Amino acid sequence: MAMGEGGHTLFDTAIGVCGIAWGAAGVVAVQLPEADAARTRARLLKGFPPLPEVAQPPAPVQTAIEGVQALLEGRSRSDLREIELDMSRLTPFQREVYAMARAIPPGQTRTYGEMAQALGDAGLARAVGQAMGHNPFAPIVPCHRVLAAGSRSGGFSAAGGVATKLRMLQIECAQIGSEPGLFDGDGR
Repeated sequence: MAMGEGGHTLFDTAIGVCGIAWGAAGVVAVQLPEADAARTRARLLKGFPPLPEVAQPPAPVQTAIEGVQALLEGRSRSDLREIELDMSRLTPFQREVYAMARAIPPGQTRTYGEMAQALGDAGLARAVGQAMGHNPFAPIVPCHRVLAAGSRSGGFSAAGGVATKLRMLQIECAQIGSEPGLFDGDGR
């Protein structure tokens, strides 16, 4: 994947201005919308060395941007797993949790407890929730598809909190467990 030296850019989506940052090994961060573009950029780049703003990102990054835009518009059922992420700054536990979250297809959900059980220890549910809260790749790592016990929404660290999480699930016509979708078939 030819990512180049690294950089960042902001881009429009159906839910607001998002950001993406990348390095030589892949995407290093994706940021859901904040109150304004400046805040989105600041949160995207927090904790990184200076990454230049790039008007025309490399082809793999542009493909990632288009995938996120399509997902957030409800035009795609892609799980975005083809996007290469650089997880070198993350713990092995976070990597494992994010890999599990990436396997949840659009329109489906899991609970923190279900993910903890899949990791082999039901007592890890809170740790799974904390990993989701620190997810630097939303929505490529779809933390919005991971719910609290009883399929309650749980928290969401993006601007707008739970309302943003529910909007993203609505766009995907999410199905919780064996119940029909949360919303009607057109995502509204």
